[in-house]
Formats: sequence, C-alpha cells, structure tokens
Amino acid sequence: MATLRLFAAAREAAGTGRDVVAGRTVGDVLEQARARYGEGFTEVLATAKVWCNGEPAEPGQPVTDADEIAVLPPVSGGAGPAAGAAG
Repeated sequence: MATLRLFAAAREAAGTGRDVVAGRTVGDVLEQARARYGEGFTEVLATAKVWCNGEPAEPGQPVTDADEIAVLPPVSGGAGPAAGAAG
C-alpha cells in the first residue's frame, strides 16, 4: 500500500489530501483511487502529473509500502481575455 498525496483540484475532487491505497504499480494505485474517488477525480487525473518519491512516474512503475505517489494537477490561471474585451 502506497501513500497517495493529492494536491489542488485532485484534493478537492477526492475530499482528502492524503490516503493509503493498495497497488503493485503506480497504475494500480491510480486505478484504485479512481474507483474510490469517482468521476471528478478521474477527470482531474487526466491532466495531472504523477510523481513517485519526487520523480516523474510511469504507470508500470512498481511501488512498495514505503513509496509516496503525488498527483499534481496543472496550476490554473485565468480563463483568457476578460468578457467584453476587444480581440
């Protein structure tokens, strides 16, 4: 079981910033998280970066109980030009 750390929109979608999730690979852990947290989390995960122990992670990467997987959604900025702006 790996520690799952969730930030920003991922934390909001899951309703928690930290959890312990079973899985043998990063992909397994994320699949369990999708099942646990639902569609909103799945949508956030589609654009998020996933790291394991501070390094970019791949789905097939093995994990152990000592590993920490972090889900980092992109930082949101403005929505583009303001309504009514010329352009």
